[in-house]
Amino acid sequence: MKTHAVARILFLAAVVPLLTHCASSAHKQSAGPTAATTGKPADDLDEYSGATVSDPIEPVNRGTFWVNHQLYHYIFHPISDAYKTVVPKLARKSIDNVFDNARYPIRVVNDLLQGNPERAGQETAKFFVNSTYGLAGLGRPSDRTPGLEDVPAADTGATFAKWGIPNGPYFVIPILGPSTARDTVGLIGDYGLNPLTYVAIFWPYTWLVVVPTTNTVRALPHQMEVYDAATGNALDRYLAARTAYIQYRNAAVAK
Repeated sequence: MKTHAVARILFLAAVVPLLTHCASSAHKQSAGPTAATTGKPADDLDEYSGATVSDPIEPVNRGTFWVNHQLYHYIFHPISDAYKTVVPKLARKSIDNVFDNARYPIRVVNDLLQGNPERAGQETAKFFVNSTYGLAGLGRPSDRTPGLEDVPAADTGATFAKWGIPNGPYFVIPILGPSTARDTVGLIGDYGLNPLTYVAIFWPYTWLVVVPTTNTVRALPHQMEVYDAATGNALDRYLAARTAYIQYRNAAVAK
């Protein structure tokens, strides 16, 4: 029974990296204005202008959201807390940096697809600096390099948006959380461009478990912080999470 329980937790952990875009660069991402940042109720609709989205199956989405909330509270929060307790902050930062650096192909390909070769060049220079002077991505000397310190991260969903493809209907994916039709297809594109996808496929079975699980666990602290900031003080957590997600995606597309 214990083996089966651990296997279920590892399965859940293996799919969470898809939660929101670019989980590997999560330490620079924000869910947009929330109760924690504005000091106002998160469900105050006046705060959410420009964050509307079609939600034709809201009752179903609310049910899925409730289940996800229980998973976050009873499984992912404890895993996140244990990770922060066991792994020192500096080590956690280095692990984040390695996974973020590995997502370079996602960013550079989407920069080119968006018709932005200048930003693609910045991403390439950033990857080179972090891979060499940053010791295979453990460090981020690019953050202290003029012109490379704040390069917006591109992703496939944002590329679709810049091509004029609308959000489509909003829905909540089991475990993964908020998304739209456009961003879900974008997630598939990001997954295909991520080199770690192929490491997990072609390397021995151990790596099939270790790589995605490590990626998930190291991303959990930030993801849980973002979720708590967006929903913690809200009278309606569902509306708060939906609005924060759409605001965040709108901001990502505008960069």
